[in-house]
Amino acid sequence: MNDVKENRVETVQSAISASELDAQLVLIAENRRYVSSFTGEDGGFDESAGALLIARNDVYLLTDSRYTLQAQRECPHFNIVTYTKGLSKELPGVLAEIQANGTIHLGYEKRRISCELFDALQNEIQKAGMAVDLVGNTDAVEKFRAIKSESEIQAIKSALMLAEKAFTDVLETLSAGMMEIDAAWALEKQMRETGAQSVSFPVIVASGANAALPHATPGQDAIQTGKPLLFDWGARLNGYCSDISRTIVPGKPDAQFETIFNAVYDAQQKAIEAVRPGAYTMDIDAAARNVLKDKGLDRYFGHGLGHGVGLAIHEQPSLSPVAERNTRIEENMVFTIEPGVYIPDWGGVRLENMVVVRADGAEVLNQLPVRL
Repeated sequence: MNDVKENRVETVQSAISASELDAQLVLIAENRRYVSSFTGEDGGFDESAGALLIARNDVYLLTDSRYTLQAQRECPHFNIVTYTKGLSKELPGVLAEIQANGTIHLGYEKRRISCELFDALQNEIQKAGMAVDLVGNTDAVEKFRAIKSESEIQAIKSALMLAEKAFTDVLETLSAGMMEIDAAWALEKQMRETGAQSVSFPVIVASGANAALPHATPGQDAIQTGKPLLFDWGARLNGYCSDISRTIVPGKPDAQFETIFNAVYDAQQKAIEAVRPGAYTMDIDAAARNVLKDKGLDRYFGHGLGHGVGLAIHEQPSLSPVAERNTRIEENMVFTIEPGVYIPDWGGVRLENMVVVRADGAEVLNQLPVRL
């Protein structure tokens, strides 16, 4: 096992011991990859490529025959278990290897497990006559993923540079009258043809009044001269994601666009200035929100300021005004800063950059100018 993966396994094992668990069942695909390097992809929420079972002194990767060879190649230091009748029927036998006597305290990811799988696990454990205490938890691995290594930061930056270059190439081909859906496909196509393994999420292109929809779906509406044109896109490269938003106006912008754009730009800059180790996510969100409030635009900013990015497009930390999500920022966290103003029947402006927290503040990873 390479040093990085070995350290990650040991970190999770230490957390298991500290939580008085005997093992942790890992089902979330990004967590599975982070700990083991296994790149198998789940077909859907109810179709898993496999699960990790991390015990205090051993590690298992349980999967089906579609992924056995891949698992052996990618995870040579894990015990590979191929199940033929599903995870729930195979798990009791593996648990018996971990602990022959006494109650097994098994953690599981509440965010990922379905009611159907949970019931099946309980039934098979009972049929096997085992004493297993199933303990639900929410961030057995995510809290470790939030702090990025330098190699992870470089991987994210590479995905970001690819996405930015694709956008600048496509920008030269855009013209009034082109449909949103065609512009979105041109950007996705360019990212894939220049090396992206996939897009981070479906590309958003929203013209005119559609730009008032933060997650607009590109349609057959045409790009309009003098109207806001919002892009939100990202590339996935070597497993890591990037996420960017830019808003432009084909032709000459009107005074309203200039006013709103400048307000959103100022809000973004103020939030970036607030980023430092030890700061709280609510305070960074407030730094941007207060700028918009001073300009009478805060009621048009409904979503959170940003989110962590890594193996998943949305991960810890969450920057928002919600107290339950308030988090203390730590060095080497990577997240977006993306304030927006969305006005019904007019359109919207969102500006999104990615930053990494350094000892002296935020390092902006983007090279693409915010003002295009």
